[in-house]
Amino acid sequence: MKTFEKVIILDFGGGYTQLIARRVRELQVYCEIMPYNISFDDLLRAKPSALIFSGGTASIYTDNAPRCDSRLYTLNIPVLGICYGMQLMTLDLGGTVIRADIEECGNTALSVLEGKEGIFTGLDKEFYARISCGDRVAKAPPGFKILLQSKNIMVGIGDDSRKFYGLQLHPEVFCTRQGDIVLKNFLEKICHFSGNWTMGNFVKNSIAEIKEKAGADGSAVCGLSGGIDSSVAAMLAHRALGERLTCIFVDNGLLRKGEKEYVLTTFRERFKMEIVAVDAADEFLKLLRGVTDPEQKRKIIGNHFIRVFEREAEKLGAIDFLVQGTLYPDIIESSTATGDVIKSHHNVGGLPEDMRFSLIEPLKYLFKDEVRRVALELGLPEEIVFRHPFPGPGLAVRVLGEVTREKLAILREADHIVVEEIKKAGLYRDIWQAFAVLPDIFSVGVKGDRRTYAHTIVLRAVASRDGMTADWYPIPYEVLGIISNRLVNEIPEVNRFVYDLTSKPPSTIEWE
Repeated sequence: MKTFEKVIILDFGGGYTQLIARRVRELQVYCEIMPYNISFDDLLRAKPSALIFSGGTASIYTDNAPRCDSRLYTLNIPVLGICYGMQLMTLDLGGTVIRADIEECGNTALSVLEGKEGIFTGLDKEFYARISCGDRVAKAPPGFKILLQSKNIMVGIGDDSRKFYGLQLHPEVFCTRQGDIVLKNFLEKICHFSGNWTMGNFVKNSIAEIKEKAGADGSAVCGLSGGIDSSVAAMLAHRALGERLTCIFVDNGLLRKGEKEYVLTTFRERFKMEIVAVDAADEFLKLLRGVTDPEQKRKIIGNHFIRVFEREAEKLGAIDFLVQGTLYPDIIESSTATGDVIKSHHNVGGLPEDMRFSLIEPLKYLFKDEVRRVALELGLPEEIVFRHPFPGPGLAVRVLGEVTREKLAILREADHIVVEEIKKAGLYRDIWQAFAVLPDIFSVGVKGDRRTYAHTIVLRAVASRDGMTADWYPIPYEVLGIISNRLVNEIPEVNRFVYDLTSKPPSTIEWE
């Protein structure tokens, strides 16, 4: 198997940590995010080729300010500290950090003093970058030069001999116009990486790893929903295991319109995969009866999915592995470096502790856009590759409050209308995710000169690159008008339509 050059990003609680990872991956270098307090031995086992210290919200001088093991500086590998990471490196290596007299936030004019042939090669002599700091470096550590300066503070320092660099700017954000050049220089000119993190290499490695894990006789089941994640995971496992893989399609009653028919036709007929279809809708709806808490919904659904798999696997004989389409953002959001759980993902936080399968998760270190590129490598149809993300718990987390068969029928038809009109308008590929939500809201309306007291449909549509952050998408008014007319005219139980204009953060993309 091919060995990838690896950057470990130590997360000190900064809001842009995942964005740093995305930028590094886009430069075709593999990276992983690990907590700042990872043990020295665990870090050694990860075999990093370079380290990046992320930013953070704490002051370096507050009680319990996050610190890493100082032995990390003895590994003889390049280190890049960003914002808090720069301040920590400065203190650890003998420099001085003080509270800034003037806090610098936002886009700031910078001047390159030295380093034009190293980490700042190709940058303009003066440029603007995103800065956010309450503390500042007053004295660089021994051996470091001042490379970059704003009017008030040191913004870039470096020790070329040890390949240690600190940046008070955020190179990962788009408003730092030349930030990608800085990161590229660090990876190429300082670390001397070749950029071997490609999706073609990933596919070869992933298939080899699945074969190795399953051994010569291991058999597996895969929960195939038809979404991009489970489809790619299933295809990789199918390439590795062939007939030893059986896909299980569970109709949990929480699917989109036409989902079951499309999935079974595509994968059985086109890709010749073995698929068992299970109608378990009544079971899931019974378990969800009376449940309104979204975390409880997710865990109930995730738990019962496994029980259905185990039950069906027993009919197939001895099954050793469960293949899942878990993604890296699922893991990050289910357990962040600072310990805050944003939301449990059904395939991370909803798995029962006594599960009998061993897991195969070939996508667990991929972001969504990387999964799409893998799908193209595998020859999946564009209908699947560019299909909008769909949550593991399905429509259950788009029906707010108790989930009932009647509510699901309303939402299923509403979602179909929304997607159909967005496709007709040629907007589908521009939008990261668009879907209907059925809130637990009734309002007064008038239909056919008669008073109604009926449901409201919410449209959620966002633009994003990886799902970690997102902006609401400006759908043209005329398209919104068409959607509104169809919803209230074609669905008797609906008399109102509203559009969600909130970004992530502060909201999540899904409503639950």
